Amino acid sequence: MTISTGDILGHSQVGVYLSVVGNNLFYPTSLDKPAIEEIQQVFDIEMNPLLIGGSALLGSLICGNNKGIAVADIATEADLDILSSYGDIVILESGVNAAGNLLECNDFGAVVSKSIPNPGVELIGEILGVNTARVRVAGQDTVGSLLVANNKGILSHPDITSYEVKEIEKTMQVPVMVGTVCFGSPYVGAGCVTSDTNALVGSGSTGPELNRIEDALGLI
Repeated sequence: MTISTGDILGHSQVGVYLSVVGNNLFYPTSLDKPAIEEIQQVFDIEMNPLLIGGSALLGSLICGNNKGIAVADIATEADLDILSSYGDIVILESGVNAAGNLLECNDFGAVVSKSIPNPGVELIGEILGVNTARVRVAGQDTVGSLLVANNKGILSHPDITSYEVKEIEKTMQVPVMVGTVCFGSPYVGAGCVTSDTNALVGSGSTGPELNRIEDALGLI
């Protein structure tokens, strides 16, 4: 089990560019060989190059687990053909399509932004094969940028309320801990990407932040 720090395409917001879906990690096709090798040293899972609708912001545009994937409607038919080989797909539409920003999931549950209508939430639960809950985190709707989760735990924005914690833990069936990334950023989902055993955190993250992430995500 490892936790490492680094940048993706010159940015510390590694969770915006990378997406772990089940036992697969998707990374932008624009990454060079040294960057790919650096990520491979962190994650012991299958790595797959991808763009969604020509965009490298994979962490903002897709989110999934071992059963299915939610993806933004900017995905092309070619993108969908690639993703369909990794699980069933639900396409988020109508302006609330940044799947990676609007939901967070593991193999037990999914928390979904209140900006997604109920029928969409139900379809997400069906495709991912999990229970769902429409919640906010720290009073905000971009739950995917405010949480980072695996099948062992969840790291959250520090201002999450006790009610939000209760709903998220009930749905995703793992404990929530609060923390920050990248020297104080509360947007932990944007600054960290994790599997069940390893994590990459944006550069500038401090030792105490990394220790907290290890504890929250069960990486020790």
